[in-house]
Amino acid sequence: MNKQQLASKIWESANKMRSKIEANEYKDYILGFIFYKFLSNKEVQYLKNELQYSDEDLKTVTEDDEQIRKNVQQNIGYFIEYNNLFSTWLSEKSDFSADSVNVALGAFSRLINKAHKKVFAKIFDTLQTGLSKLGDSSAARTKAIRDLLYLINDIPMDGKQDYDVIGFIYEYLIEKFAANAGKKAGEFYTPHEVSVLMSEIVAYHLRNKSTDIKIYDPTSGSGSLLINIGKAVSKYSGDSDNIKYYAQEIKENTYNLTRMNLVMRGILPDNIETRRGDTLEDDWPYFDEEDPLKTYEPLYVDAVVSNPPYSQAWDPSGKDTDPRYKTFGLAPKGKADYAFLLHDLYHINPSGIMNIVLPHGVLFRGGEEGEIRKNLIEKNNIDTIIGLPANIFYGTGIPTIIMVLKQKRENTDVLFIDASKYYEKEGKSNKLRASDIKRIVDAYVSRTDIHKYAKVVSREQIRANDYNLNIPRYIDSSEKNDCWDIYAQMFGGLPNFELDELNIYWKAFPSLRRSIFKEKNEAYSLLVNENLRESILSHNEVMLFKNKYIDSLKGLDEYLRNEIVENFNTVDISKEEEKIFQIINLRIKDNELIDKYHAYQFLDDQWSKIISGDLEILQTEGFVSVRQVDPNMVVKKKDNKEIEIQDGWKGHVLPFELVQNNCFQEDLNKINAKEEYLAEILSSYSELIESFDDELKEKDFISEDTFVWAEVKKALKEYSDDAEIVNKLKKASSLNAKEKNLKKEIKILRTELEIKTKKYIEEISDTSARDLLFMKWCSPLLTNLLSMSNHVIDGIVEEIQKVCSKYENTFSEINEGILNIESSLTNLTESLVCNEFDLKGIEEFRKILGAN
Repeated sequence: MNKQQLASKIWESANKMRSKIEANEYKDYILGFIFYKFLSNKEVQYLKNELQYSDEDLKTVTEDDEQIRKNVQQNIGYFIEYNNLFSTWLSEKSDFSADSVNVALGAFSRLINKAHKKVFAKIFDTLQTGLSKLGDSSAARTKAIRDLLYLINDIPMDGKQDYDVIGFIYEYLIEKFAANAGKKAGEFYTPHEVSVLMSEIVAYHLRNKSTDIKIYDPTSGSGSLLINIGKAVSKYSGDSDNIKYYAQEIKENTYNLTRMNLVMRGILPDNIETRRGDTLEDDWPYFDEEDPLKTYEPLYVDAVVSNPPYSQAWDPSGKDTDPRYKTFGLAPKGKADYAFLLHDLYHINPSGIMNIVLPHGVLFRGGEEGEIRKNLIEKNNIDTIIGLPANIFYGTGIPTIIMVLKQKRENTDVLFIDASKYYEKEGKSNKLRASDIKRIVDAYVSRTDIHKYAKVVSREQIRANDYNLNIPRYIDSSEKNDCWDIYAQMFGGLPNFELDELNIYWKAFPSLRRSIFKEKNEAYSLLVNENLRESILSHNEVMLFKNKYIDSLKGLDEYLRNEIVENFNTVDISKEEEKIFQIINLRIKDNELIDKYHAYQFLDDQWSKIISGDLEILQTEGFVSVRQVDPNMVVKKKDNKEIEIQDGWKGHVLPFELVQNNCFQEDLNKINAKEEYLAEILSSYSELIESFDDELKEKDFISEDTFVWAEVKKALKEYSDDAEIVNKLKKASSLNAKEKNLKKEIKILRTELEIKTKKYIEEISDTSARDLLFMKWCSPLLTNLLSMSNHVIDGIVEEIQKVCSKYENTFSEINEGILNIESSLTNLTESLVCNEFDLKGIEEFRKILGAN
């Protein structure tokens, strides 16, 4: 199930539940049941795979069997007896009751392995205490829960998805319900893209550390930020089990969600340390409360990441001796941003790194915050400041930054990155694209100046700016002001100084400028040929550029086929995208007009949306999955109820459309020809209707520009003595008969083609399957990469055309046009016939026009 299908199912269920519970509470129910299903499935897998239990044997798993209970507790950290398994609830059907859930959740709490109490204790409290809200009676609650169980049974949660299932559901529901909840959702959920960005920065810093890695999020929310950090770090370390996760969260339901998410992503319970508490008031304990003397150990980690609530009130009283703050200062009570930052900084070890998301104001606000900022700079803790686009967090449109800090640094400068202009619009929000993230990470790694994007600033310069870190002070990323040349406006021509600004193109094509422009005078030029595009496209250097670029991509198709199609089983899905990009970049890096980030975006669009998911299927289900065809299930309304029914078939891996376009083109051509004829008939209806006079158009046989066929039959009798009307109606009826026949023929042809396609996929040879996989995975990428040279040329034409359009008409030409219009209006008024008052008005108008 992909994200879109999952979102659709979740939203459909949420709407059904609206009458029973508050919209924002819905996520607590669904996420709680998802986690219970995950734990149930995990236990069943353990019993079957490790202890060789059969389905019948599972029925003997009870709490009374001490041997099996202890075995399961010891190995997976908890125990669920057969009657309480998620799968058992489903199998009970009409015998299932809401009471079963309460009994099961109570038993789960009682049967947690003592060593894993911190991971699982009270994890279902939010779910259990809220069950009573699902209905006024046991029957109503049972029905509501049963509906949820069936929905959840379809949700993938085996950890093999290329996205964080719980995080996605949480984000989706937060976005949908934020208004109803009355909360600033952005304060406790970090969008996936921001999380990935922070993860890449941390992973790069820890790339040489392969064992005993500790990461910590003191405002963990859903836990997705920690999960993404772990995922990114493990790409370098090669072993995800070497990472220990520390998380703290104040809200009970969100704290439970953190733990659920960490466990569901396959993180070992022994590697999870979570704590519910106020991060600022109650710092991470240095000891286990049950044995404080023997367990004293300060928490210092390799990386801290956080997205704390912005500008939250806090109580700084009595904190001046707190080791987190005493050497830097106390944040003001109305804004805890620097309190969170200093907390994070305190907990990283000398070689560690921290990333924190904060509002833009922390860079320049004065008072106590200004003093803290000064101390951080003088103690050399601030490493990088990244300005993010506005409106990328749910529930708040304020500009935000990521600040990167370290305990010890060799350099004393600060890197500023202004990434605020790089994003895509998605609905009402802005979103970082994969290429935007890569651009930021590359700038962070290279730590060099990039025009209008990145700047390395010395501590001396920051001191000179009174420790103000506002990004625009150091990077001018504003758009160039549009200027208008007076001479060109008056006398025509194109200012050479404006053409000089296109120097990147003149450098790439040294003789192009001379061939498309001629000299007007020493400071201005004129176009040689009005057909600018043709002049550029036909230029020898431009054609050479295109051919050279095409040559640079030769052989890439063979590489991709061998790398991911032929050897799909050996592909490391987590690392392959970057590997392919390095190959692409190696081929295009010498061409400064080709933007490698555009190329990366083309690759990521294919990789993240199509290739990685298919590879996952092939690697887990085998190559036989390319021959699998699944029922295409759709939701339709029947008797005011939504029911799911089968509507044809779809390929498990190979799309029907892909197969048909490449293997059944003749069949498609027949269908297309008939559909074109059908479109002509529909167009003919409009023409016929237009031929009737307005009175007839109001008759019953025409409704909203269409014929009402039952009324057409009556009209034939009614107007039998009017040959013209009868002929038109007969023609319409004849066309309608053809329309019906065509639709039947098209339906038959489509059904036959679907059967052919299904049979073809189910019997496809390995070679043909690989050919189609290449077409699905690689062909769109190669086409987009090849198009990049055309985009460059389009850019040249567009930039030159902008300059030409500005000076297309001189003021004298515009003035002449105005004078001609005035003269025409004056002449027109002379021929007007009017009364004495109108005449006075016209005379005044003529004076304005300058008439004598």
